[in-house]
Amino acid sequence: MSTEHAPMLSADTLALLQSWQGRSETVHDLITPAPLRGLSATLDRQDPAVAPGTAVPPLWHWLFFLPHHAQSETGPDGHALRGGFLPPVPLPRRMWAGGRLQWHAPLRVGDEAWRTSTIDSVQYKTGRSGPLLFVQVGHEVHNAQGLCLREEHDIVYRPAATPADAAPAVQAAASLHDPTSPLWQRTLVPDAVLLFRYSALTFNGHRIHYDRDYVRQVEGYPGLVVHGPLIATLLLDLVRRHTQRPIERFEFKALRPTFECADARPLQVNAQAVDAQRLRLWAQDHEGWLTMQASAQFL
Repeated sequence: MSTEHAPMLSADTLALLQSWQGRSETVHDLITPAPLRGLSATLDRQDPAVAPGTAVPPLWHWLFFLPHHAQSETGPDGHALRGGFLPPVPLPRRMWAGGRLQWHAPLRVGDEAWRTSTIDSVQYKTGRSGPLLFVQVGHEVHNAQGLCLREEHDIVYRPAATPADAAPAVQAAASLHDPTSPLWQRTLVPDAVLLFRYSALTFNGHRIHYDRDYVRQVEGYPGLVVHGPLIATLLLDLVRRHTQRPIERFEFKALRPTFECADARPLQVNAQAVDAQRLRLWAQDHEGWLTMQASAQFL
């Protein structure tokens, strides 16, 4: 999308959105086994039976503390209507752009836990596609024993696509191929069933992940969009398939959308050792484009 098609945010609108900085909410949840069993099956894992005391694997806490908005409170994109905990950003396209996490202690099945979330910052920038608004949310997850993890979650809002400029926007998204030979590598096909099951497990109604007509005609993408958190989960799942060393830190950044286009296009996740404690991780689509880069540090 060219900037002349993208309305800029006014100073008053930006001031309103930035007034959300500092807002917080706390959500309580019981760590139950069923979501863990569901994600294990979705990722094609052969995990031991989940029992009381089983530790929640890294990033699988995203199965808990989920928002449960009423059907009447959802917007046209399948997300909740704007203006609740998150600011009422008028830009219609919303994506999870990345995050940073540090684990302090494991969550376990049977825990009564709570997550406190705070709007850390609301920042406005102008890119090639027009205005971009970045919202950073900080999370702290506790159980009865204390702090389990801290997380910073980056959300980006973008203008709507139009049929005339959607294709060039996708083509220009990234141009970096990663030549590094990986230490570990896995190739899989993120088909519509995988995306549906992950959406269901995370109570994610965003239509870009399951509604092809919507994603093509409204968002302007060529096919269903693979969830950024799912790709991040697949990156750490690759690590867990090769070592049981506990992860202390993880950060990731989405660089380019990954699409499911109903023609068995593969996704490749890769890991490379930086040193004895750190891994460099990345994901590539079927054309070899770098779509997500990440790093992990062992405890």
